[in-house]
Amino acid sequence: MGLPVRVTRTSAIRGTMAGLALLTTMSLMGCPARHGSLRPGDDSRSPQSAASSSASPSPAPPGSAAAPAPAPVPPGAPRTVPAVREFTQRAGPGWRPAPGARVVADPGGPLADEGRKLAGDLQLGFGAGPARAGDVELTLRPGQPGGPESYELATRDRKVTITAPDEAGVFYGTRTVLQAVRSGGGLPEGDVHDRPDRAQRGLNLDTARKNFTADWIEGRLREMADLKLNQLGLHFSDDQGFRIESSSHPEIVSPEHLTKAEVRRITALAGSLHITVVPEIDSPGHLGAVIAAHPGLQLRDASGTAARGAVDIANPQSARIVDDLLREYAPLFPGAWFHLGADEYRALMAKDPQASYPRLAEAARRKYGARARVQDLATGWLNDRAAVVRSVGKTPKAWNDGFFPGGVVSPDKGVQVEYWTGKELGARPPQDYLNEGRTLVNLNDEYLYYVLGEPNQFRYPTGERIYRDWSPGVLRGTTAVAQAQSGPDRVAGGRLAVWCDRAQAQTADQVAAGIRMPLAAVAQRLWDPRPPRLAWADFTALAGRVRH
Repeated sequence: MGLPVRVTRTSAIRGTMAGLALLTTMSLMGCPARHGSLRPGDDSRSPQSAASSSASPSPAPPGSAAAPAPAPVPPGAPRTVPAVREFTQRAGPGWRPAPGARVVADPGGPLADEGRKLAGDLQLGFGAGPARAGDVELTLRPGQPGGPESYELATRDRKVTITAPDEAGVFYGTRTVLQAVRSGGGLPEGDVHDRPDRAQRGLNLDTARKNFTADWIEGRLREMADLKLNQLGLHFSDDQGFRIESSSHPEIVSPEHLTKAEVRRITALAGSLHITVVPEIDSPGHLGAVIAAHPGLQLRDASGTAARGAVDIANPQSARIVDDLLREYAPLFPGAWFHLGADEYRALMAKDPQASYPRLAEAARRKYGARARVQDLATGWLNDRAAVVRSVGKTPKAWNDGFFPGGVVSPDKGVQVEYWTGKELGARPPQDYLNEGRTLVNLNDEYLYYVLGEPNQFRYPTGERIYRDWSPGVLRGTTAVAQAQSGPDRVAGGRLAVWCDRAQAQTADQVAAGIRMPLAAVAQRLWDPRPPRLAWADFTALAGRVRH
């Protein structure tokens, strides 16, 4: 059969007899009738003009004129955030969404969700092949080079084909199509070869100090997905609150919290968008919400003064409660990671931990020998929690200030380091961790910390500064680590981090608006290792056009 003829505005408003002729023709061809017609002002450049049915377009009634082909798309790489890494221009009209166009994938196959989402985003039909002019076809190609999140996108003769070795890559290809339509009306003729530079790209969210609703979190997931970000860290336990329903320890849960049903809804949406949610239960510090319900677990120094948020790691009950929580929440989060915190334990922020916390020092010597110190007891705590999350199928992460050198107990080599600061007492530079052979994730507090109320000399990060000056190798301050050790195999990625130290300083809507451009800048710098090509003003304008 030749190319389908599209119904024009003229034929859509013909009289009753022409309409009956059209229905008769469609019935004879076995095509379902389509309800409604193009709205005034619709044209082929707008996704809102595309049909929502998955049925094939029917020939126009006899005597009607065929609709003109969509206008050619101007040449040049698709305009997206993050930018596509490689584009080869070819001669041809390109592709625009038009009436009768479909997203084509096996409705019962692994790409059905990706296909239906793009069809919904662009108001196109969805259905099985074969694909024809006007369609967007999604295909898995196992073994295609570039990695699981890579994709190839070919635009030829008004048809688009997206191929990738894995579903995630196909999904990112659909985001390129969507953004290209939003920014320029369609895709130019040519080939895109695209892939991320870093494997972990995302947002870290402190819900412990400020309660964020499930709807708000889902809104951030959708925004992240359009930016090809793939990781949401969820810090839901701290001194100010514990924000997820618990069956093992309901006494520690704050009145405002997410139910487990809401968490399942969040993780289901995240999974459909190829985003992993990484839960964090921070210990042995930042456990004030647990201590409020179990005051006997609080750490005290030699004078009896309470250490804010810190549990006594010499007390076996401290480990029992934390392990109960780790085991309870592991099945709730289907991703591979579990964050153990380990930062800012008050005993190790003292100038002389042995003198300030003699009970911990004695417990360390009993457990690990005469040379052991408080840091060894804390390292043993981290290693024990890592063993718990491994036993339930997770890979552990921890903050960089939970790793201590020179002790009789060494931190578990399999715990991934999330580097956030070099300002703490006894701070170690990121190069030390790299020299130990560890893989790092970048949450540099100089660039990537959005701290509500701007306490302790923090300033809200700007997208422009991230865009111009930051890169994954800039892990501490403003200086990058050695280039030989800053590649994707050593620095796995990064996240913008929202911390709610002064929870009332901004509303949830203000937070969403404040992180919009920093998040877009992070997405760009983690996707493409090269310096950005657009001027900041142009990048900002583009980000506004492609925004969800």
